Amino acid sequence: MVSSYNGLPVPANGAGITYASGRYHVPERPIIPYIEGDGTGRDIWKASVRVFDAAVERAYRNKRRVAWYEVFAGEKAKSKFDNWLPDDTVNTIRDFRVAIKGPLTTPVGGGIRSLNVALRQILDLYACVRPVRYYKGTPSPVKHPELMDIVIYRENTEDVYAGIEWEQGTAEAAKLIDFLNKDMLKGGKKQIRLDSGVGIKPISVTGTKRLVRMAIQFALTSRRPVVTLVHKGNIQKFTEGAFRKWGYDLATEEFRDQVITERESWILDNNDKNPSLTVEQNAALIEPGLEFANEEFRQSLYKEVKAVLGTIYPTHGKSAWKKKLMINDRIADSIFQQVVTRPNEYSVLATSNLNGDYISDACAAQVGGLGIAPGANIGDGYAIFEATHGTAPKYADKDVINPGSVLLSGVMMFRFLGWTEAADLIEQGLERTIEQKKVTYDFERLMPGATKVKTSEFASFIIDNMTAAAMSAV
Repeated sequence: MVSSYNGLPVPANGAGITYASGRYHVPERPIIPYIEGDGTGRDIWKASVRVFDAAVERAYRNKRRVAWYEVFAGEKAKSKFDNWLPDDTVNTIRDFRVAIKGPLTTPVGGGIRSLNVALRQILDLYACVRPVRYYKGTPSPVKHPELMDIVIYRENTEDVYAGIEWEQGTAEAAKLIDFLNKDMLKGGKKQIRLDSGVGIKPISVTGTKRLVRMAIQFALTSRRPVVTLVHKGNIQKFTEGAFRKWGYDLATEEFRDQVITERESWILDNNDKNPSLTVEQNAALIEPGLEFANEEFRQSLYKEVKAVLGTIYPTHGKSAWKKKLMINDRIADSIFQQVVTRPNEYSVLATSNLNGDYISDACAAQVGGLGIAPGANIGDGYAIFEATHGTAPKYADKDVINPGSVLLSGVMMFRFLGWTEAADLIEQGLERTIEQKKVTYDFERLMPGATKVKTSEFASFIIDNMTAAAMSAV
């Protein structure tokens, strides 16, 4: 660790967060790098940091404090250093472990495709974590938004977001298509059209298992009832289908005593209800129409039923499985309608990259939209908390934008650090302010009788609505 980054001295009134043996060690005055963001990021950060500091002060009475340390990315970095993402910015986040940022623009005209993606890939922040829950009073397009309380764990480094693709008409694309058509697809009916652009969709055992592991650990720690593997394995069998398979493998290999798969629960429940069932009868109950299947399939199913009853019935049977963490899976297109029609059946979603991108925004739309949707990118030893919306440059410096996304990303950050009292105060202040209908223009236009306030005023109302006498953990 050095004494300055990007020409700015490290705050003397704080200390760095450290990481050892899989655990973060947070000092009483942690140095936390921040990137204010482009466009409206400037207004949002000014408002949010006031709320953060007020919450910490009220929760801990000067015993704890954040030493904020600005680092640069996006337009501000380009202006100062002629570099969209300076090495010192990455080094700062790497050295201090935990950071928070506003929205960043995507450079136009080549170069870095996305600064957000670049940070994720450089620091191997393999899990994009998006909690989605409803705050009372928030305008919503659905009848019962309060039923939504889902945390999405989206794999962050693979899938089509790996950026492995070749443009139509280039020599590289032609070379790859020629190889695929004449070698890998030779003799088959499938051929790639010669005028195609081509992308590669890698999904690995490593990437899948570490993502699912983090999702399961979170579910167990927070006592959530179910982790759902979201995939399109019915079509993409060796990528999306493998994500499903490897997710189940990880769950039963590493968390056997604490989890039950949905399919296992059917087998155990059948046996609980009727202990005299034969293996064949149990199998027929979990696979309707089994009598029409071929012999190989029937025998494999009988083997599965025998294995479940023989290995986990002593520990998971007699309804003990009902107290375990459920691991199930859903097809990606199905989950989109299910989070609308019965969101309360889902708690933690573990998804591949592209599916997670879609489903995160679809869920957020039900509880207020991206304006108050928080997010984090987390790896082993590093975490960046961030606004999930864009920069909205036409509204920059007008003091009108909802700061909720960064505010709630700060809530995530404080919970991550173990500062739950500060996190609770921010959520409490935000919800009370929305209930009082003192909101920024995006909510005001959807709330009859609401008072439109500025970004800075919204922050002030949140601070006023925090409970004055907060419990201290110190």
